[in-house]
Amino acid sequence: MTRKTRIRAALVTATALVTAATVTAGVSAAGNEKSEKPDKKQIAALFDGWNAALRSGDPHQVANRYAKDAVLLPTLSNQVRTDRAAIVAYMEHFLENKPAGKKIETHINVLDHNSALDSGVYQFTLTDHETGDKRIVKARYTYAYEKRGGTWLIVNHHSSAMPEG
Repeated sequence: MTRKTRIRAALVTATALVTAATVTAGVSAAGNEKSEKPDKKQIAALFDGWNAALRSGDPHQVANRYAKDAVLLPTLSNQVRTDRAAIVAYMEHFLENKPAGKKIETHINVLDHNSALDSGVYQFTLTDHETGDKRIVKARYTYAYEKRGGTWLIVNHHSSAMPEG
C-alpha cells in the first residue's frame, strides 16, 4: 500500500467515524428529549379554544376537541356521552342556544408533560333559539386533558349546573 493510499484510507475511516458519532449523538439526544411541560397559562388557553369552537356553531368542530374515547358529562343533559356521535348530538342541541362561556373561577393542575386538569366554575349565557330570551347558567366544571399525537385533547369533561341555582 502506498503512502497516498494509506492517507486516503485514514481520511475515509476518520470521516466515517465522525459521521457515525454525529448520527449516534443526534439519535441519542432526540431519544432523550422530553416534550416541554406546559404551564398553567397554556392549559387555560385550551378552554379558550373550546369556547371558540362553541362560537363557531359547528358541533363537529367542538367534538374535534375531544379524544375518541372521551367521556362528557354535560351541563344540560342527564345522559353520559362516551363516543364522538353522542358528543356531536349533545353539541347540536347545546349550540342551538348560542352558548357564550366565561370562566369565573379556575384551578389548574399540570400533572406531567402530557396531562393536566382544569376545574372550577364557569357560566354560559344561553339564548333561546325560539324566543331570543337570554339566561345565564352557572356550572361547576372539570376538564381532564391529555396530549395525544402532539395535540391536547379533552379525555374527560364534567359540567354540572350549580345546585343552588
